[in-house]
Amino acid sequence: MQTLKFKTNINCGGCVRGVTPSLNENAHIHHWQVDLDSDDRILTVEADDKITAQEVSAVVADAGFNAQPIN
Repeated sequence: MQTLKFKTNINCGGCVRGVTPSLNENAHIHHWQVDLDSDDRILTVEADDKITAQEVSAVVADAGFNAQPIN
């Protein structure tokens, strides 16, 4: 299991609802949350080792949002 963090443009509850189906449907992502109180809107993803940060970014992009990995 790995924890990945991303700076996003997911900035409200409506945005969270918009990205939810894409993140929930990915079998490698087990839990995720967006910190809407953070200025950087940090997305934290707990996933298995079979998915990369770039692949998570692509899942978020498919939902219409940006997610840049934070090292």
